[in-house]
Amino acid sequence: MIKSCQQLIFIFFFPVFAFTQNAQPAAQKDWLVYPVTTKAQIIVSKDDRDIILNNGLVQRSFRLSPDLACIDFKNLLNGQQLLRAIKPEARITLDGVDYPVGGLTGQKEKAYLLPEWVNKLQKNDSGFHYVSYSVSALTPFLRWKTDMWSGSKQEPTGKVLSFRFQSALPALQGIEVSVHYELYDGIPLICKWVSIINHSEHTITVDHLVNEILGMVEEESAVVGKPEQMKKPSGIYIETNYAFNNAMRYDISDQTIHWKTDAAYTSQVNYNYETPCLLEIYPDKAPGIALQNGEAIRSVRTYELLMDSYDRERRGLAVRKMYRTIAPWTNTNPIFMHLVSRNDDQVRTAIDQCLATGYEALILSFGSHCNMEDTSAENIQRWRSLAEYAHSKHIFIGSYSLFSSRSISPEDDVISPITGKPGGAFFGNAPCMGSKWGLGYLSKLKIFMQKASFDIFENDGPYPGDVCASTTHPGHMGLKDSQWKQMELQKSLYHWCSEQGIYVNAPDWYFLDGTNKIAIGYREVNFSLSREQQMILNRQNIFDGTWEKTPSMGWGFVPLTKYQGGGAEAVLEPLGEHLKDYEQLMVQYYGAGVQACYRGPRLFDTEATKKMVTKVVSWYKQHRNILNSDIIHLRRADGRDWDGILHVNPQLKEKGFILLYNPTKEMITRTIKVPLYYSGLTDKVTVVNDQGIGSVKTLNRDYSIELSFSIAPESYTWFVLKK
Repeated sequence: MIKSCQQLIFIFFFPVFAFTQNAQPAAQKDWLVYPVTTKAQIIVSKDDRDIILNNGLVQRSFRLSPDLACIDFKNLLNGQQLLRAIKPEARITLDGVDYPVGGLTGQKEKAYLLPEWVNKLQKNDSGFHYVSYSVSALTPFLRWKTDMWSGSKQEPTGKVLSFRFQSALPALQGIEVSVHYELYDGIPLICKWVSIINHSEHTITVDHLVNEILGMVEEESAVVGKPEQMKKPSGIYIETNYAFNNAMRYDISDQTIHWKTDAAYTSQVNYNYETPCLLEIYPDKAPGIALQNGEAIRSVRTYELLMDSYDRERRGLAVRKMYRTIAPWTNTNPIFMHLVSRNDDQVRTAIDQCLATGYEALILSFGSHCNMEDTSAENIQRWRSLAEYAHSKHIFIGSYSLFSSRSISPEDDVISPITGKPGGAFFGNAPCMGSKWGLGYLSKLKIFMQKASFDIFENDGPYPGDVCASTTHPGHMGLKDSQWKQMELQKSLYHWCSEQGIYVNAPDWYFLDGTNKIAIGYREVNFSLSREQQMILNRQNIFDGTWEKTPSMGWGFVPLTKYQGGGAEAVLEPLGEHLKDYEQLMVQYYGAGVQACYRGPRLFDTEATKKMVTKVVSWYKQHRNILNSDIIHLRRADGRDWDGILHVNPQLKEKGFILLYNPTKEMITRTIKVPLYYSGLTDKVTVVNDQGIGSVKTLNRDYSIELSFSIAPESYTWFVLKK
């Protein structure tokens, strides 16, 4: 057995199940409010039979003999046991045959697992069996960097525990499987993935790869009812880096989470054994990958975040904490303009306006004259010169590029498995990323961004999951591996961007592979409505789009010029004639910490407009840290009464920031209850209004305060909260 002893803690005085049953959280304070000091540990029992992942918040335990099996998965925050039955660590289909990886058999009762049963369980007859383990320090998944403003650049820390498996079956000789677990410091989070290496002398085909199988405690009992009618276990949140479909939300974009029934669980309440209590993680349409000697494949990365509440805000805060931890690049949030340009002079003017008003970045929007697919020396030199001008003013620059929702050619487009012809893709017609054109597109983007010295990449229509039946595209073999191979190609582009320090906007869920921002969630044609309507709709979009996303993860939209139709009442140009609306639209987004695409040819047209834009940007920068902190949702905009949000951050001097709106045409005076639990304030708070006048308030026993305010018609107000 391979061990890194100096990285392990040994238990000499009690068996693993004594630890499992009696362990209490090391951190007595709420992990969502106070930093957790307990570090991730890999704990081994004295007899070497058991090994435990534990960071004071979550615990996962494994029996090592006679084979490896997970025997305990516990939330140390509330004592909840998530595991009811032992399952294999993974399941792999090689050359058409299913093989379990690890696991123990013989558990007769599947509703719960008693410690004394484990010693009587046996090894599976077939499949891959445990050989050894190794322990290492957690290293960053991406080698990312940035020179842009970021709420935090801290990389995650923790431990990695890897189990190695082999098989005695003749057909599996030379094939090695490893199951990897990452345990993070300071958060009840574990990441799991599986790798396969072919050391045999023949090519093998990985037809299917299930990297997580958990027999979990059911959420509810129903004597009758189908799985889709019943609640799924709520004590765990699952996310993988295999999601797409432009939903702007992970749960709809996911392609890997499968809650299944467990017919072996014969004591369940459901008469037809249809309780959804078996979790399996795998992509539906992948992989179908051929591995030659020396080649390897990695499964999707499965992040398992334990939940201790049904409360929507608390669950959302936990998910947001997960992103800030495992994808620190999502904390990057530059102030950018979306320029619609026709010539180089307009670009230089926009750069000058960014500098004059405090903006930090310029993105050549769709419809502009920048073509990143043109890698001619003349075009690259043209844009490099403009990038050098931007950089001389300390302004970042980048451009928009469209991949999908267009047709290239019958030879390069996605081929439908039904018709054998182009068409039937997510956007109708679309290129295949594995085609000759698709591979060339990726290469051209890298060449252009590197040689033109661009800092930002806005990738519209990233790979949306289209399968392709072509057998002539060089980037994939056929239909079976087409989704996996295209997904890997798209991810490789974002990985490369991260390594180069290039910021990526993309309207799809590639956050865990390097993208920085996605749309907050909006209907584009709504920007042809009146400015008055847009203000309320935008606040609704912000409110709805920040339950699971941090402010820096989403972008909004402000049409400075005509967009998707609409008349003069829908746009802000001429800017100097609509200063009140322009200002409030800026405050709504910057006050939420959400960057908007201010799309048009300029940021200001008059000295008064310049002064207003500069004032709002300066206000945002003054409170930037708290405005990029988590949002507590106070009241959703409905146009009938006040609405607003609260930012909180216990680690800052400014513990909270309240932003309130009056959409009505009358002055309003209200007294509301403001929940301050997640601000870390426990006794008193100094509330400073937008005029700089402060007052001290005592918190109620539920960590709230009563706040009275008056807001002018169709206006807003704000308050800073300090200790």
